[in-house]
Amino acid sequence: MKTILRTENVVKNFSGLVAVRDLSFEMAERNIHALIGPNGSGKTTTINMITGAFPVTSGRIFYGDTEISTMPTHQIARLGIGRTFQNLKLFTSMTVMENLMVGGHQMMPSGILRFLIDPATSRKEEKQVEEKAKQVLDFIGMYDLKDEKVSSLPYGRQKMTELGRALMMDPKLLFLDEPAAGLNPSERVEFVNIMLKTFDLGIDLFLIEHNMDVVMNICSRITVLNFGAKIAEGTPDEIKNNDEVIKAYLGNRYQSEKA
Repeated sequence: MKTILRTENVVKNFSGLVAVRDLSFEMAERNIHALIGPNGSGKTTTINMITGAFPVTSGRIFYGDTEISTMPTHQIARLGIGRTFQNLKLFTSMTVMENLMVGGHQMMPSGILRFLIDPATSRKEEKQVEEKAKQVLDFIGMYDLKDEKVSSLPYGRQKMTELGRALMMDPKLLFLDEPAAGLNPSERVEFVNIMLKTFDLGIDLFLIEHNMDVVMNICSRITVLNFGAKIAEGTPDEIKNNDEVIKAYLGNRYQSEKA
């Protein structure tokens, strides 16, 4: 199976503190891959390096055959890598529709100079972004809330809005940083269903998640970090029966019955 993402001996230091230590893993395409581990184990730092928000201290990151270790965030996004954030980064004074359109505009070729030179083309692109936003809102079940200000929405709807904005960028690989965190049980079920629908569109998913029911039920492969280093990798069954993972993170709750 083709590898869509690969890290090779990646290290991230912050003022002498090693946040990620010699991390190597691969993600195969058409997979839902999870990165799990205790708080402070380097999970979000890893995503930040892959998406270009943090430079790597050493090591290399590949998206397909393309090395992205030194690329800026916007260039990585244009390759087809999108993300949501653990701490929502929405424009709360704007409407749901406007937030999605901001995401869409990032992928459009027109800038302010193009608008001044060729306003007709820019208006055409604006219409295309608007139509796409309507389609995405319908897909995530939020079309009826398109004109609501984000600040007036409950937390679960805000998380869904951020997912919608990420989908506006046509990702081929989407990183989700704790998508189920803070959601009540019904919201969590809805969000998981939308994630699976997103995967069915052909978008591969990579998630950080502390909710092990979600991870064990939808992921095909799991990488486990502890103190910035990989301690295990495998299928959900392999991970929940791994003694080191049980000791460092899971406890005995998810351990399968052994013959």
